[in-house]
Parts: sequence; structure tokens; C-alpha cells
Amino acid sequence: MFGSSLKISPKDFPVAALDEAPAGAPGRKLAVLAGGCFWCVEAVYREVDGVLDVVNGYSGGSADDADYKTVCTGRTEHAEVVQIAYDPSRTSLGALLRIFFAVAHDPTQLNRQGNDIGTQYRSAIFYADDEQKRIAEAYIKQLDAAGVYATPIVTRLEKLEDFFTAEGYHQNYAALHPTEGYIAGVALPKVDKLRKYFGEELKR
Repeated sequence: MFGSSLKISPKDFPVAALDEAPAGAPGRKLAVLAGGCFWCVEAVYREVDGVLDVVNGYSGGSADDADYKTVCTGRTEHAEVVQIAYDPSRTSLGALLRIFFAVAHDPTQLNRQGNDIGTQYRSAIFYADDEQKRIAEAYIKQLDAAGVYATPIVTRLEKLEDFFTAEGYHQNYAALHPTEGYIAGVALPKVDKLRKYFGEELKR
């Protein structure tokens, strides 16, 4: 079950000790995260305050095979990812990573999330620059030191080379298909956890 390796309540999840400096004015930054099926991760971040947009896509491989049918074979280097556009005057990379590790996926599952198995479902942070890499590395070390999981974090840090937008029917998928079995059984419970434990982080 998702979150079975988490030893603490999500509401007690550590805040990132190293983070971006708060922006003094509204702006736009991007974060690219892989946490299993992108429908589920997207559904979570669409509810987070300060998030301007979420786009499902693929990173880690080439343009030649950046399509859903091919990526699902598990034979490409791609991961299913979400590209999160956020306002750094309202949230931060560290705050987004806290939700990523506490709610959006289980970072202790290697190349899978639940019944979704393959490297395309790996846990990864695709960093765009040295600052993002430092923040991600520091937070993973912080979580390991705090012992919040019963098993080791396997999240990979990968340099962002390209982001390829997924096919149109994958965008905003959970909101458009709330009664579909996978969405009702896997994605929406994660949204429920966000609402339960991170109410102060939600859009008003």
C-alpha cells in the first residue's frame, strides 16, 4: 500500500532545511518530478497553492521515443514526469519536495509505484541547475537522517536535459476521469491525503 514504509504522519513530515530564498515579487519557476504514473502526481500538485500549472510529460530519454505507447514498454530511458510551474513568492522547491515525498508517491519503491512496474515509473528529481540539485540532495539526506521511512529512499537525481509534453489526453487526466478505477483507487486517495495533512498548502 502507498505510504506503507512511512514511519510518521505526513503532517509531521520535516520542512526542508535548505531551500530557495523567498522571492520578493511574483514570478515563475519550473520543477520536474517523477513519482510513478503522472496522472497521480499531477492530481496532487494541481491543488497546491502557488502552483501555476502542471504539465504531464516525459524526461530522461530522447525525442524519438517520447510517446506514451513506447515509454510504457519500459525500454526507453524516459520517466513519466510532471513539470510544475510555480510562483516562488508563494511556494518553493523545498515545499514542493515535501509534498512529493510525503504524499505524492513512495520514494522507497525502486522502479515502480504499487502495481506500476518499470523504470518509467521510477522516483526521480530532474534538476535544471546546481541550486535545484543542492536542495534535492540536502533534503534527501535530511529525510534519511530523520529516519522517516522504514526502508531507504531510492529517488534518483537526474540532470534535466529535455522535457517532452505528453499527449493531450493525458493532461488534467484525474479531474476529467474521476470515476475511472485507477483514478478512484490510486490517484484520488493521494489527493485526499494532501487535503487531510496539508490543508494550509491548498489553493483557496
